[in-house]
Amino acid sequence: MSGIDPRGPRFTASVTAVLLAVTLLLPDPAATALIAVQGVFFAMGVVLGVQNTPTGLVFRSLVRPRLSPPAALEDPAPPRFAQAVGLAFALVALVCYLTGAVLAAQVAVGLALVAALLNAVFGLCLGCELYLVGLRAAGRA
Repeated sequence: MSGIDPRGPRFTASVTAVLLAVTLLLPDPAATALIAVQGVFFAMGVVLGVQNTPTGLVFRSLVRPRLSPPAALEDPAPPRFAQAVGLAFALVALVCYLTGAVLAAQVAVGLALVAALLNAVFGLCLGCELYLVGLRAAGRA
């Protein structure tokens, strides 16, 4: 298993939090477009891994070279699962925006924003924790 720098997903969560906060501040057509873009970023994280998203590439090429090596690498599977959870919230928000349920869309965006902020500020990845709970439930922990 090749590991990833644990600071990369946290950097991605920081950028995600900013994008989601801006989404909540924008009027409907722009908010719909921005949550669609964030959904694409989440989908890329699911398919390619968080380290290969646009923010992951920025981290790897511009941020990580300026940092000391990480103390340890982490399994990329939990952050990838977290991207899938984020994608689910983005899709719910997108459908809600497109159907005119703006308040429901904002709630979905707000929940994703809270999760991104917890990761960005405190290093607590809720999607990663859900992944581990799932492993334990399946008896594979």
